[in-house]
Amino acid sequence: MPCDLCDNLGGALLWQDEFCRVVLVDDPHYPGFSRVILNQHIKEMTDLGISERSRLMAVVFNVESAVREILHPDKINLASLGNMTPHVHWHVIPRYSDDRHFPNAIWGETQRNGGRRPMGIEILRSTIRSKLAS
Repeated sequence: MPCDLCDNLGGALLWQDEFCRVVLVDDPHYPGFSRVILNQHIKEMTDLGISERSRLMAVVFNVESAVREILHPDKINLASLGNMTPHVHWHVIPRYSDDRHFPNAIWGETQRNGGRRPMGIEILRSTIRSKLAS
């Protein structure tokens, strides 16, 4: 069965190593929306060993930290659903009280025409790389 995250990067590449990658999702309503994607096809977090789970979550937390530092969202949503793509990946979504869906999930019913926020992709990329280098 084909897997979209095995066959494609899943977004604009911000960072990667042999274990996982961080990509920027192309969503004009949610600039800074990132995904942390495991590089091997694994369906569930508990299919990973404890050290692999910790390693993946360290990347997720560093991406969250970078997004908070650069974009100053009101809230961060972390999600690992995989219903449509059963491949371990985490969504890191900056949220603002006036975004299109707030307080609902971004996959829920639209509440308003949220404003588009400017974002420096290169600043976010370099901040993520810096946090993951340590």
